[in-house]
Amino acid sequence: MPLYEHIYLARQDISPAQVETLTEELQTIVKENGGKIAKSEYWGLRTLQYKIQKNRKGHYTLMNIEAAPEAIAEMERQMKINEDILRFMTLRVEEHDTNPSPVLSRRDRDDRPRRNNDDDRPPRRDRD
Repeated sequence: MPLYEHIYLARQDISPAQVETLTEELQTIVKENGGKIAKSEYWGLRTLQYKIQKNRKGHYTLMNIEAAPEAIAEMERQMKINEDILRFMTLRVEEHDTNPSPVLSRRDRDDRPRRNNDDDRPPRRDRD
């Protein structure tokens, strides 16, 4: 079966739990049509580069899918109907990347403690 990477953006005013439910519904559609979900990643609420349907932010979710083209077509049809989904994109790939996506890797890097150089500075002088 062909391999796909699928990403979608959900509206900013729904909760992460609702996004998870939406992802499970999409996974069910793929599984009912004989497909399989290799990986699913929730990237969180992120700022958009431009407004989409009056939304400045969106919940991003990535899925690696192994399914027939008919299953992908049905999933995309359901996504077009759903008002909570702002945009989606499906790409056919040669193989799935098993590592965490670069977005999640960057988030892990941002969780590191920041260096604080305030200790190296001399005491501040009052202005004359």
